[in-house]
Amino acid sequence: MRAVLTWRDKAEHCINDIAFKPDGTQLILAAGSRLLVYDTSDGTLLQPLKGHKDTVYCVAYAKDGKRLLWVSILYNGKRFASGSADKSVIIWTSKLEGILKYTHNDAIQCVSYNPITHQLASCSSSDFGLWSPEQKSVSKHKSSSKIICCSWTNDGQYLALGMFNGIISIRNKNGEEKVKIERPGGSLSPIWSICWNPSREERNDILAVADWGQKVSFYQLSGKQDGVRLGTVGEQNSWVWTCQAKPDSNYVVVGCQDGTISFYQLIFSTVHGLYKDRYAYRDSMTDVIVQHLITEQKVRIKCKELVKKIAIYRNRLAIQLPEKILIYELYSEDSSDMHYRVKEKIIKKFECNLLVVCANHIILCQEKRLQCLSFSGVKEREWQMESLIRYIKVIGGPPGREGLLVGLKNGQILKIFVDNLFAIVLLKQATAVRCLDMSASRKKLAVVDENDTCLVYDIDTKELLFQEPNANSVAWNTQCEDMLCFSGGGYLNIKASTFPVHRQKLQGFVVGYNGSKIFCLHVFSISAVEVPQSAPMYQYLDRKLFKEAYQIACLGVTDTDWRELAMEALEGLDFETAKKAFIRVQDLRYLELISSIEERKKRGETNNDLFLADVFSYQGKFHEAAKLYKRSGHENLALEMYTDLCMFEYAKDFLGSGDPKETKMLITKQADWARNIKEPKAAVEMYISAGEHVKAIEICGDHGWVDMLIDIARKLDKAEREPLLLCATYLKKLDSPGYAAETYLKMGDLKALVQLHVETQRWDEAFALGEKHPEFKDDIYVPYAQWLAENDRFEEAQKAFHKAGRQREAVQVLEQLTNNAVAESRFNDAAYYYWMLSMQCLDIAQDPAQKDTMLGKFYHFQRLAELYHGYHAIHRHTEDPFSVHRPETLFNISRFLLHSLPKDTPSGISKVKILFTLAKQSKALGAYRLARHAYDKLRGLYIPARFQKSIELGTLTIRAKPFHDSEELVPLCYRCSTNNPLLNNLGNVCINCRQPFIFSASSYDVLHLVEFYLEEGITDEEAISLIDLEVLRPKRDDRQLEIANNSSQILRLVETKDSMGDEDPFTAKLSFEQGGSEFVPVVVSRLVLRSMSRRDVLIKRWPPPLRWQYFRSLLPDASITMCPSCFQMFHSEDYELLVLQHGCCPYCRRCKDDPGP
Repeated sequence: MRAVLTWRDKAEHCINDIAFKPDGTQLILAAGSRLLVYDTSDGTLLQPLKGHKDTVYCVAYAKDGKRLLWVSILYNGKRFASGSADKSVIIWTSKLEGILKYTHNDAIQCVSYNPITHQLASCSSSDFGLWSPEQKSVSKHKSSSKIICCSWTNDGQYLALGMFNGIISIRNKNGEEKVKIERPGGSLSPIWSICWNPSREERNDILAVADWGQKVSFYQLSGKQDGVRLGTVGEQNSWVWTCQAKPDSNYVVVGCQDGTISFYQLIFSTVHGLYKDRYAYRDSMTDVIVQHLITEQKVRIKCKELVKKIAIYRNRLAIQLPEKILIYELYSEDSSDMHYRVKEKIIKKFECNLLVVCANHIILCQEKRLQCLSFSGVKEREWQMESLIRYIKVIGGPPGREGLLVGLKNGQILKIFVDNLFAIVLLKQATAVRCLDMSASRKKLAVVDENDTCLVYDIDTKELLFQEPNANSVAWNTQCEDMLCFSGGGYLNIKASTFPVHRQKLQGFVVGYNGSKIFCLHVFSISAVEVPQSAPMYQYLDRKLFKEAYQIACLGVTDTDWRELAMEALEGLDFETAKKAFIRVQDLRYLELISSIEERKKRGETNNDLFLADVFSYQGKFHEAAKLYKRSGHENLALEMYTDLCMFEYAKDFLGSGDPKETKMLITKQADWARNIKEPKAAVEMYISAGEHVKAIEICGDHGWVDMLIDIARKLDKAEREPLLLCATYLKKLDSPGYAAETYLKMGDLKALVQLHVETQRWDEAFALGEKHPEFKDDIYVPYAQWLAENDRFEEAQKAFHKAGRQREAVQVLEQLTNNAVAESRFNDAAYYYWMLSMQCLDIAQDPAQKDTMLGKFYHFQRLAELYHGYHAIHRHTEDPFSVHRPETLFNISRFLLHSLPKDTPSGISKVKILFTLAKQSKALGAYRLARHAYDKLRGLYIPARFQKSIELGTLTIRAKPFHDSEELVPLCYRCSTNNPLLNNLGNVCINCRQPFIFSASSYDVLHLVEFYLEEGITDEEAISLIDLEVLRPKRDDRQLEIANNSSQILRLVETKDSMGDEDPFTAKLSFEQGGSEFVPVVVSRLVLRSMSRRDVLIKRWPPPLRWQYFRSLLPDASITMCPSCFQMFHSEDYELLVLQHGCCPYCRRCKDDPGP
């Protein structure tokens, strides 16, 4: 960052305050008793303004407000205010005309406009006033100390006041104090300047405070934070009295005590560095981010000072700060390590165009001069060039002897070693150098000149090997000598050896080529581009150049390409290359083969036919392998191969050519012969004598000889698991589960025993085994649940799935039950199943990976459960000849459903039945206007024939009724006491305060409950403890009674005289925070919680990850019961009656005798 002085002027008096016009074209200065108006483009004084009789202390310009359109028109769009020692405030227009004046009792110290509402805050020594154009008088508020400065937040909600006694007071738009910040210095450090962060992108408001003790502090809601000094904008000859930033630009103006006005431009540049796969760049002016381009890891280094230059090389990182250079190193030599620590600090100020870091030195480039400094800051060498340095790059080397590649404007290319004073001229070309790179072996040099031509030279002979047009940058592959890439004209060009160039589209500049990744700089970000390497690899394979093909493959090819390379090298007997390739594809079989061949070669074997025969046998070329075995005199190997492959015909041919040497192999062959001539019992005996128990068991199992299987199993040792397992498998197939269980017990294989019980549906034995060994419950209950589902016992199956931890299957069963219930019009069952589905989703939501998806399903299923629960009554009313519900209940349910139904009506729910019930009950209860609306809505729907006559008759007769609704039916909002219309366009929320209504799950009356939320920082446990304090109110003598049992939570109150008492803090909070087009939730503090009685509060204690919900009863004399399982609310009398009728909760069917959830 650097500051450039744009213009400077000097006034006759001290510059007390400065304000910019919102568009930045004019500057208003408070100097002496006048206001000075400047043109910001060139510093021309446009006009002095006279209106005050004494020194003008402050000035403020109103921003372009959007809410008060008529005010902006009245005052010609823009205005500003000034305050003076003459105790007056003057409002000026953008035409520099004073239009209004008002006074305070003391000198005006500061003024500030609300950026949203154009409300003006004017502060004096004893008070402050709030004035807006739409009000006739100024609203004034006393202050305990002299107010020196003030500032509004970005959203215009709060005003910060800086006091002479060192206190910061934060007020709302009405002047009420919300927060008081007492600073350590107190009255010894008066607050001299204060300002909120003007950026709208910040999530939190940050308050900057400057006091008379020469300290700058920063505050935010989470607490005080530190600031970083970036640098000096400009040096002044007198005290800086005020400064302001030009809106939406990088200009700053400074006003001094001697009347000097200085206008500066701040210039910021991009600072970054790159070495191989590490890219470092500046962020937030004071931080450095190092990015690993391969692993995408990032690390942030906080420097807490302005970062001027960055250089990176191997494990070194150099950061130039204003007064020093920091040298960092990696903690370890690991290529993926991203942990840096400070190695050295050079406490000295440097000026340079380019910064380069090496293992033990830093290189400073200033036009034609290069300086080499040690990490201690000592200058060791200096080089003076003939022309301007256009490009410099570290090309590696031993620590302390690194080489630098330098390109000059005159076309000269030099190589400089940091330990050598003399530069080596590599070559000289006619055009200026733009970009350079040297191959990994230092034998070739690639140059991009100012004509966008890429030229490749042989360094030893200075011969131009080739050149390509349209190049802006070039890079050699650091892992392959013969590969380079260059970019230009929107394309990337890759060349390998003498093969043709591969071209693909690319945006940006090539800055590095490592393996199969090309690093591209586009704008200010680095990206890694994968390039294909398969084609050049196959070109090398065609020429049998296996080692070169392997080098290309190492840059990056597919597994198929690796396997092809391995096979080709193996058949070519290049075992070293083949071994490396098979390691890449992790093929252990071929690696074992190569390892055995290498061991045999070490022992002196040189027969390549034998080696190739082994290769063919591994590749499945058995006949070719047999021929090679025979040609090399190893027929026994061919016989073993055929025997292992069960190629008995070929094996007999080899047996005929010679006698077997081992008795076991002979017996095995005899058994095979007996098996082939259909003598299975003889084959079994021979296999047993040869120790081939598995083959004997297979024959017994295939022929169903249970007795022989049992005899073999009992004679086998328990350590011979494979034949025992095979015995048990055959016994199970032969319907002898008892003997199979005996075999599994002998083996100690409990898991297989469990599977046996499950497959044979011996559930009692499986459950008993599961009780002793809980780790097998999943293997037992999942098949049991599937068996139950196959036998149409779905609810038991769902519980079994849940017990086994198979939530997905449990949910699927519930969904199927729900769909069936809806299809069969069992809407009460559908509501219950949807509630169970929601609770299953809530249980699964405890997994962080599925939290968001499952919570969405939870809320969706909860809503459907409420809809179907209510619609059950509507369906019964329209289908059954007798109704069990009161008209008021049906009326409430109809309204609830009409307001709650989404655009896509859930399956099975009929809008016709809802509207018909609503119209019928509205007419009966005197809500004639609502009934007429319902009948009108029905005219737009398809009406079943059985309802046609009733609806037509109702449509005619309702016209004879008055066009109004009974006031007794109008619902009341218990938060703001607003009467809501029966037909609410907003749904089941208050039209005034937007507070959602809480309904009884039986009568669907609006309950006298208001949901409230905890203030940030208050936990549920703390809230419960605060509510349970039971603080007595002085003038309240209510005797409340809470009846709690396993099935409900009931609030009751016995009210005595003088029950109103003092105003309830919760009630006061309701009246304070209500109203507006947006819903404002009730958020309570610890003080309000402490004032509540536990008997007035209902809590929905949802399991994690949901938060608890809190509800406050506003009419404690009316008892409310909440089910502790489904958290549905009821009038206590209704709930008790329903529980007596059904023996359980009518919503979640939780039995009254069940324990808590």
